[in-house]
Amino acid sequence: MVSCPHRIPDVSRSAPVVPAAALLTAVTVTLALTLTSCTGGGGAADGTRGSAGLRDPYFPKLGNGGYDVTHYTLALDFEPPDEPPDESSDESPSGADGRLRGVAVVTARATRELDSFNLDLKGMDVESVAVGGVAARWERAGQELSVTPEGGLGEGETFRTTVRYSGVPETITDPDGSREGWLPTADGVLALGEPTGSMTWFPGNHHPSDKAAYDIRVTVPEGLRAVSNGELESESTEDGRTTYSWHTAEPMASYVATLAIGAYEISRSTAGEGAGRIPVYVAVDPSQVKGSRAVLGRIPEVVGWAEGYFGPYPFSSTGAIVDRPEDVVYALETQNRPVFPGAPGISLLVHELAHQWYGDSVTPKSWRDMWLNEGFATYAEWLWEEDHGGDSAQEIFDALYEGDYFPDAESNEAVWDFPPAEPPGADRISDSPVYERGAMVLHRIREAVGDDAFFELIRGWATAHRHGNADTADFTAYAEEFAEKAAPGANLTKVWDDWLYGDGKPPLA
Repeated sequence: MVSCPHRIPDVSRSAPVVPAAALLTAVTVTLALTLTSCTGGGGAADGTRGSAGLRDPYFPKLGNGGYDVTHYTLALDFEPPDEPPDESSDESPSGADGRLRGVAVVTARATRELDSFNLDLKGMDVESVAVGGVAARWERAGQELSVTPEGGLGEGETFRTTVRYSGVPETITDPDGSREGWLPTADGVLALGEPTGSMTWFPGNHHPSDKAAYDIRVTVPEGLRAVSNGELESESTEDGRTTYSWHTAEPMASYVATLAIGAYEISRSTAGEGAGRIPVYVAVDPSQVKGSRAVLGRIPEVVGWAEGYFGPYPFSSTGAIVDRPEDVVYALETQNRPVFPGAPGISLLVHELAHQWYGDSVTPKSWRDMWLNEGFATYAEWLWEEDHGGDSAQEIFDALYEGDYFPDAESNEAVWDFPPAEPPGADRISDSPVYERGAMVLHRIREAVGDDAFFELIRGWATAHRHGNADTADFTAYAEEFAEKAAPGANLTKVWDDWLYGDGKPPLA
């Protein structure tokens, strides 16, 4: 446990945009001039403490209570390691190089009186914390950074917490064995956050229920590119280092925030028509350019097709990041531009772009609700196949039910391992029932209410919770209310009982 406050200047979006390296230098100078003792600040002993963790069913320590984040400003400076990472090692590179220096400004509103509150930050060295520009007492224990602002905070008060930190961010191994967080690559790094990895590279309220806007400025050696979410607002080079400034206006859960640093090749285009046109920004590792060119060129087509089913595209830009399969082994629906492990096939591209509606815009309230992400994105694949000369959604459903969809018996049987709404543990939230059986739930709804009502329902769901959070109870209530009006007599209770919450393989009758 470490504790020591320093006084540091506040940084907000209204400040002039400057390279991250210059910002960090200014902060260091100010620290030298205004260094305070470790004995200042603190609220009343009988005051209110924000909870450490939101009691998520699968990640109870993730997130923090007592406040709602509205905006993150991150100024990051990255120096790659002298040598590329050892791909056979599970550890991140260490030493003087390969380091990240950061200044994070977290703007939030207190939802109750607070004498102290927590931020999630795993690893890294915290150098100073201030609230409203005034030094704050802080302590660390595990992934919790506990902050005690001078004088406390009143309910409804908007406040800015500035954290200066540095170090080599960690790579996390998930309960299911996959790796996330800070992933060193052959020419840089890739930061992926589902479900907990974002806390390795910036402090925050890292639970999907707390979404915010972002401004991310990243300074890297000249010749490397830094790609993140949203729109690239500026790019400038000085003294051999280039700063990229990215802005995400729409609310974003931290697990779909990303940072990709490498020698990417960039292509730009547009999607949509007329006033609805949006920029498409694609970053591809040079080794993957040739193999991915054709499928990535279909992004505007896929977005247009998806809008026909799900409603207007929910963000102000789209695109993709493609890295080497050796550097990342799974795709992720990072907001605005999904990440792919090598050139994706068209079904995977459809899946991750569908997540922009279901997962990124309509975000689960907890990790128990993952099927609302994966069931919808999987069903989007079925709809694409249905519309493009492949099997119909009914044929895919039937193949899954009969056990001859996957090439091996074990995978076909795994569909029935548990109800999609109730994974048995954190290591199972990305298993087949969440994806395939989650999609089967949607198909059973389609059968119950009819095609016209079903497509109106899934479009209305995306619209009703646009840029918000929802859980399974929200969805079932929405579907039942909708069905009462659009499809009187439809029995959705049996869908919930047998397919969403029921154990084992349910009957079709």
